[in-house]
Amino acid sequence: MDKDTMTRTLANIYQMGKDDAMQGIDAVDIDLDKMRSEIGAVKGIGEVRLNQIMEIIKDNLNIKADE
Repeated sequence: MDKDTMTRTLANIYQMGKDDAMQGIDAVDIDLDKMRSEIGAVKGIGEVRLNQIMEIIKDNLNIKADE
């Protein structure tokens, strides 16, 4: 197997794994209100920091700001 064939094969394997993982994420029910409440209960995390953390979570989960 030459380098180009190996690169394409590995890229295909990676993409299949990524696609499978993303399907699993869609099936997960995430309660952002509960998550916000639990993170907010951590000592030292104030409202401003909590808002920053929640924005990072939403961005990484591709959730719109109004959800």
